[in-house]
Amino acid sequence: MHGFANPKRFLSLAAWLTPALLIGGLLTSAAALYWGLFQVPPDRLMGETVRILFLHVPAAWLGMGGWMAIALSSLAFLVWRHPLAALAARAAALPGLAFTIICLATGSIWGRPTWGTWWVWDGRLTSMLVLAFLYAAYIALAQAAQREGLSPRIPALFGLLGAINIPIINRSVVWWNSLHQPPSITVGKSAIDAEFLIPLLVAVFGFSLLFGGVVLARMRALLADIQAEARLRRRAMEAV
Repeated sequence: MHGFANPKRFLSLAAWLTPALLIGGLLTSAAALYWGLFQVPPDRLMGETVRILFLHVPAAWLGMGGWMAIALSSLAFLVWRHPLAALAARAAALPGLAFTIICLATGSIWGRPTWGTWWVWDGRLTSMLVLAFLYAAYIALAQAAQREGLSPRIPALFGLLGAINIPIINRSVVWWNSLHQPPSITVGKSAIDAEFLIPLLVAVFGFSLLFGGVVLARMRALLADIQAEARLRRRAMEAV
């Protein structure tokens, strides 16, 4: 892990891994969405509306997974001072926010014909909305820390603190009785028929590859900005 924290070694690895993840993610996600939208039969209870499952669920998992990436990267930065850990956390924030917004939007679209309303203030929806606000706050805080020259420990601590919301999202449908259905997939078992489960897992895998590719691309861009800024500062010092 310490070896890959070297920027030069990271860039050489990310140079080929980024396009591989992006292309693999796009192809796998497209195939899974086609499978779910056009090949899977309608659900016995929800009919055709069940097809949004193949976008909504991966988006929900990656919205939560994105914040876990922020929290783990923040922990690595605070404990081991990895030079790329803070960049990894910043890079995961924007795609994590995007997937969280997709989750909220598709959930509302799914909820209208299923529940008869676009939105309810139940535990799962409310805690997911809080996650979107946490992402926005983290992005603003990280940008402010870089712009004002503040300690990167501040957004790292916020990243760890915000992780408290992840188990709340996960257990919300168990702790509070609401319109949202209980967990369909738990450790060792699934309430989803294999005809739906297999393309769903393929979609999760494909979107995860895409998420990883976007994070690596953003890390490379952030690192390039930092290196360019350092060169400009060095030249300015030499000119004085």
